[in-house]
Amino acid sequence: MSLPSNLALDEASPDWLNKGDNAWQLTAATLVGMQSIPGLVILYASMVNKKWAINSAFMALYAFAMVLVCWVAWAYRMSFGEKLAFFLGKPDVSLDEKFLLSQAFLGYIPNATMVFFQGVFAAITLILIAGSLLGRMNFSAWALFVPLWLTFSYTVSAFSIWCPDGWLAKLGVIDFSGGYVIHLSAGVAGFTAAYWVGPRLEKDRDRFQPNNIVLMLAGAGLLWMGWSGFNGGGPFSVSTDSSLAILNTHVCTATSLLTWMLLDASFFGKPSVIGAVQGMITGLVCITPSAGVVQGWAAIIIGLISGSIPWYTMTILHKKIKFLSLVDDPMAIFHTHAIAGSLGGILTGILAVPKLTRIFYLVPDAKKYIGLAYGLQDGRTTAGFRQLGVQLAGIAFVVCLNVVVTTCICWLVGWIVPLRLSKEELEAGDEAVHGEKAFALWADEERLQVNNRNSIYDTEESSYVISSKSAVDFEMV
Repeated sequence: MSLPSNLALDEASPDWLNKGDNAWQLTAATLVGMQSIPGLVILYASMVNKKWAINSAFMALYAFAMVLVCWVAWAYRMSFGEKLAFFLGKPDVSLDEKFLLSQAFLGYIPNATMVFFQGVFAAITLILIAGSLLGRMNFSAWALFVPLWLTFSYTVSAFSIWCPDGWLAKLGVIDFSGGYVIHLSAGVAGFTAAYWVGPRLEKDRDRFQPNNIVLMLAGAGLLWMGWSGFNGGGPFSVSTDSSLAILNTHVCTATSLLTWMLLDASFFGKPSVIGAVQGMITGLVCITPSAGVVQGWAAIIIGLISGSIPWYTMTILHKKIKFLSLVDDPMAIFHTHAIAGSLGGILTGILAVPKLTRIFYLVPDAKKYIGLAYGLQDGRTTAGFRQLGVQLAGIAFVVCLNVVVTTCICWLVGWIVPLRLSKEELEAGDEAVHGEKAFALWADEERLQVNNRNSIYDTEESSYVISSKSAVDFEMV
């Protein structure tokens, strides 16, 4: 019996290719790419003081471009290629058509699709790190930092945790779609780099209000909806597990946002829009290690935890621990990604369902992948505690790796070019750094500042009204 013409095998459609899986994986990769550009570009540009809007957006845009070039030049093979060491693959190019058109190491998709999908994951990791460095890092230093950190940190985490030959992968660590490799890494690396770069100007740090909260919500919305590709692409197939991962992602995120909003309203008297966005982000991050391997009710539990514990560390603990308050992290990447990512990894070790891990890892018996709760329920207590221990080991490895490597990179870059902008550049912002101004139609002297509650860490908000009566002079924030 002959196949329909659209299913016939040819050079473009080899027998191993699943067209549905490939189409979804390309779509998922594009969604993740849109989380970065324009998602985080818009989010960063609108959440900072107006004099840093261009610099913040450009740091994200540059990182996306530089990572993709480095990714195909050497970094993809270091992350997923032939084993060089137990924690790293051999560097090699990913540009030859023979390689790109052959079957990927997982799934029924070509290497070209896998390279792009994993590349946008690597890119968003560097962009998240940028969130800790906004408003003072020398752009030349950032230009050097990006390829160095990708090469010596990200590739090690990715190979160790995601590559089948990686040592943590062999131990059985569960990181469904990047809670460790992306979010924990970005949170720790960003915090470490922020320590070495130093804080913003005192006046900028004290009064660093968003320049456009409505636009910030547009960026946040792109980030949230793009997570359908982020977690939905984890199984590398159009499967029931992919559907479960997407649903769990959105249920957890909604729960986390509402939890954060209620805590803000209870403790500060008003619900905060910026707080809601932070709760959204912690929910997205916390569910990522377990999106397709936990029950729907577990996603709600994870959402309650991700909306409360990071809220406490950010709004209460951050001010009580001197070291945390000394390190200047404008977008609170440490709390929203390092803390939330660690919580997600631990909760995965408790709530991972053996049946779902079998579906995800395509193994007949999930000896290594059983959450503690199910280990206790099924009489496999040792296996459950072992899984939790492996999850904790993964956290420890990622934290230590990123503290050490990020510190070394900052030292190296600082020896070549200054890590910080000069005082004059810090005072002027975008005009001094890039010769451009984001909001060139309105003069500062036309603004009257009115104080309310609204910022990431403290309880003061600044909104702006225009003293002029002309409607064309009005800028919404």
